[in-house]
Amino acid sequence: MTNQALIDLGKKWFQQRGWTPFPFQLNAWSAYLEGKSGLINAPTGSGKTYSLFIPIALEFIRQHPNDLTKSNNGIQAIWITPIRALTKEIKKSAERAIEGLGLKWTVAVRSGDTKTSERNKIKKKPPEILITTPESLHILIASKGYEKYFKNLKTVVVDEWHELLGSKRGVQMELGLSRLRGFLPELKTWGISATIGNLAQGMDVLMGATDTQNPPIIIKANIQKKMDIIPVLPDEIERFPWSGHLGITLLSKVVPILQKSKTSLIFTNTRAQCEIWYQQLLEVAPDFAGQMAMHHGSISRELRDWVETALHEEQLKVVVCTSSLDLGVDFRPVETIVQIGSPKGVARFVQRAGRSGHQPGATSRIYFVPTHSLELIESAALRDTIKKGEMESRVPYVRSFDVLTQYLVTLAVSDGFVPAKILAEVRRTFSFRSISDQEWAWALSFITSGGAALFAYDEYKKVSVENGLYQVDNKSIARRHRMSMGTIVGNAAQMEVRFMNGKKIGMVEEWFVSQLSKGDTFWFAGRSLEIVRIKNMTVQVRASKKKKGKIPAWLGGRLQLSSQLSASFREKVMQMAQGNYDSPELKKLKPLADLQQERSHLPTDQEFLVEYFKSREGYHLVFYPFEGRGVHEGMSALFAHRIGQLQPISFSIAMNDYGFELLSDTEIPIQTAIEKGLFSTKNLIADIQTSVNNVELAKRAFREIAGIAGLVFQGFPGMKKKDRHLQASSQLFFDVFHDYEPDNLLYLQAFDEVLNFQLDESRMRLALERINGQRLVLSQPKKATPFAFPIMVDRLRERMSTEKLIDRIQKMKLMLVK
Repeated sequence: MTNQALIDLGKKWFQQRGWTPFPFQLNAWSAYLEGKSGLINAPTGSGKTYSLFIPIALEFIRQHPNDLTKSNNGIQAIWITPIRALTKEIKKSAERAIEGLGLKWTVAVRSGDTKTSERNKIKKKPPEILITTPESLHILIASKGYEKYFKNLKTVVVDEWHELLGSKRGVQMELGLSRLRGFLPELKTWGISATIGNLAQGMDVLMGATDTQNPPIIIKANIQKKMDIIPVLPDEIERFPWSGHLGITLLSKVVPILQKSKTSLIFTNTRAQCEIWYQQLLEVAPDFAGQMAMHHGSISRELRDWVETALHEEQLKVVVCTSSLDLGVDFRPVETIVQIGSPKGVARFVQRAGRSGHQPGATSRIYFVPTHSLELIESAALRDTIKKGEMESRVPYVRSFDVLTQYLVTLAVSDGFVPAKILAEVRRTFSFRSISDQEWAWALSFITSGGAALFAYDEYKKVSVENGLYQVDNKSIARRHRMSMGTIVGNAAQMEVRFMNGKKIGMVEEWFVSQLSKGDTFWFAGRSLEIVRIKNMTVQVRASKKKKGKIPAWLGGRLQLSSQLSASFREKVMQMAQGNYDSPELKKLKPLADLQQERSHLPTDQEFLVEYFKSREGYHLVFYPFEGRGVHEGMSALFAHRIGQLQPISFSIAMNDYGFELLSDTEIPIQTAIEKGLFSTKNLIADIQTSVNNVELAKRAFREIAGIAGLVFQGFPGMKKKDRHLQASSQLFFDVFHDYEPDNLLYLQAFDEVLNFQLDESRMRLALERINGQRLVLSQPKKATPFAFPIMVDRLRERMSTEKLIDRIQKMKLMLVK
């Protein structure tokens, strides 16, 4: 059959379902059938999945026109998904297309949740379409005979590529693809993404060094997703929180929205906030009981599966969730999305909005519920940025040697590898295209001997070499490695929460459990639970009738303002400075903006605001780059260091997404500091490294690196090592490398990650260059301003209990408005 005849066949199936393929889908079908690879960019709910499932099936029809019912064809396509929650919907879509086109294929899911019996079945009888995760793909590559297992593979599709790009899982994906391409030279690679700013670079990372005779293509849908963004506004801005909080003050305005909607998802930014909103909703709207559920990553897989199924079957009215429901899951009954607090990024907001109206032509409706006053500016900024079609770029990880060493042991665990062959493949990846011969030799030495610092310890001689083949011969080492391959993600040590009958409820972090004792009550997964005992890394509980108890918090990284949203935020501040209040949010915020202007200043895009004032606490120096917490963390330490070079001085430092404060008990020579180059980019990296506790920050980053590289074993399932043991072990390795092998690539990587990702040196440099081009406004208000207030509260939050803090904030606020 010709390509056009095959495309007509795909169109016919669409027509039978009452659909019409979009131009981008037809373009993808055509490009795929021509043997091309590429990246598809289209809005959520526009049919991206069928843009590739259809041509995958059509290609098989072309190759077997007289035997469409042929089964047991081996794996034809691997569909990679970044999160397990997506697998159910992807599987349904694939089976629907396969049945409609008359094929007798099977579709299977292989992830961390797949039962051992099902895994064995997949291994013995490979499905035609395998839906899996990057980690599970590597586990399959760690199996003996994996090349034979994948011999019929035609294509790999990486769904929601933007979620992997910019993470070490993306590097893991790059390396897995490099191996598959190594023995399958005709393999096609396709990526799918709805929200990504750097499309061209995203494709380069996915494809690596590609065939110049058949270059990959980007297929971008010309579809404008309709989105209705509705701010939930406080009645009086003067009475609305000016800092922090969880959005609960607007709870009474959210309940009617939920009541009039058929099904709603309430997105929170943290798991603790999710738990709190669930409890508060039940208190003020008890009629939601039985119609409301909770969904976040620490709840057991069984409970999350039940919630997802209940959503599909329209059994739930409200689900309070986190990013665990961000991606791709097609919940057509969902009419309304409620976002609690700023998501801090445009792409994340669009992704969440797309959970409603998740079908071609439908409108996504999302309500924005601010948790404090200045988030109203973020709401207006989000609307403008989305209207312009701007999305964040995802910065890819490069030279992640922890992932590389894990990958090399993976190859050695399976059939072994010949270094020269694998080096050629690795150099074709985006992440390791610059790897030198010396760095490659170090990686080989590390996995075979432990390197210069650990060569005396047999435990780190994981890989042996025989006749040029690198292999793992020790079964214990192989088993431990397979158990560690999911450690690309994860932070603090997790403890299982189970009922006494063994039923799993979910996971909480060890540090939280350490605050509790036998008989204590805590709320988790919508239940009041009493601790019966803590054994190993398991918290055994029973149901409690107590109404009060602690709610778990998780030590995940705090979201920070993205570069796109930061720029739009500054534009909105400039609008207010020019007297332009053109949105509901800015109109509501006008009294606060007027107070800021009265006390100090509202900066335009040509101005940079610095406030300097004295209070009973001391001398406050507050800067407003509006660049996000991570940039402000590095910039505040930098400025404190540079001022400290002029005279001996001590600072307390506080920051939020909008600015940062340097507080001292002595006068601050700000004018002299400015004249001496406070905002200069000269010697920036050296000054950053001197200003922050670089070694301490690198030690923290090294813990994850040590886990991925296999230096620290986190324990077997059900026998996880305690968090403090893992931390101590990783710090021990860090100190050993510091003293005896300072050129160790894992040790150096820790410092690079702090500079590039935690402190975001490149973004800080751009911010300083922008500031140097602006007119400095050094304001000296007599009292703290509305802009300064939230930053000062963040500083107090570190020192006070919740009750004392609320009282103090109220007093400060009353003093501020008088």
